Amino acid sequence: MENVKIESFKVIGISIRTTNENNQAAEDIGKLWGEFMSKNILGQIPNKINNEIYSLYTDYENDHTKPYTAILGCKVESLNEIPKGMIGKNISGGTFNKTSAKGDLTKGLIVNHWSKIFGMPLDRTYTTDFEVFGEKAQNPADAEIDFYVAIKK
Repeated sequence: MENVKIESFKVIGISIRTTNENNQAAEDIGKLWGEFMSKNILGQIPNKINNEIYSLYTDYENDHTKPYTAILGCKVESLNEIPKGMIGKNISGGTFNKTSAKGDLTKGLIVNHWSKIFGMPLDRTYTTDFEVFGEKAQNPADAEIDFYVAIKK
């Protein structure tokens, strides 16, 4: 665990409104990933900075127990061109708590790590939290994912 400063950035991708109640988010975000992969959303995002995939959680109604928006997309240079069916969002920078998880993506790695984060004594802002799926996430059976949770300074 470490605290890091992140500069603001822009993302374009697809989104869904969901909640953690009754494991709804796991189902909804799984479907979002299915759409992202089957429709080659990665290949359709204009002005990408790189091919890292960002899974963002934003527009929280309150805390992690209330509805929020999940976005799958990429960092982009600008929001001037947003394809139909996608959204663009400016992500505010700030202080984030960074943790990593390593393991099998198909066996609940992400959901299990978020359960740990929910139990951590973090002074969260509930602005935007995210995961980065980069080079170390290419092998789903042995992936390493970085998690960033927005915290108060």
